[in-house]
Amino acid sequence: MNSILSLDVGESRVGVAIANRIARLANPLTTLNNDDGFWAELDKIIQAESVDLIVVGLPRNLSGDETAQTTYVRKFAENLPKDMVVFQDEALTSIKAEAELNKRGKPYAKGDIDSLAATYILEDYLTGQEYA
Repeated sequence: MNSILSLDVGESRVGVAIANRIARLANPLTTLNNDDGFWAELDKIIQAESVDLIVVGLPRNLSGDETAQTTYVRKFAENLPKDMVVFQDEALTSIKAEAELNKRGKPYAKGDIDSLAATYILEDYLTGQEYA
């Protein structure tokens, strides 16, 4: 069974979420450090989870214009298999994730925000596909 992976790319960390193509339910998977070991770790996940699509969150400013972070994410995505990558607007997903974690009232790490933001990016992608 093939899976869809979602990435919330940051310069320090990358939030990762996953959904299988049948159930189409996005779940936080992990947060990876964006360092020298990142690509090997991501490759392990892609192989272990039989990933055939990677949804990359694309940041923009509130008016929808591209920013320096947008350029960074596009450059980052050039290292991914081109036939597996789609971009999804990630507007306010990190803010939504942090608000959700605050609402739960339990301690959390910055990485928890990243993986939950990746989940929201994937949910937005899946919702858009339902009506495509």
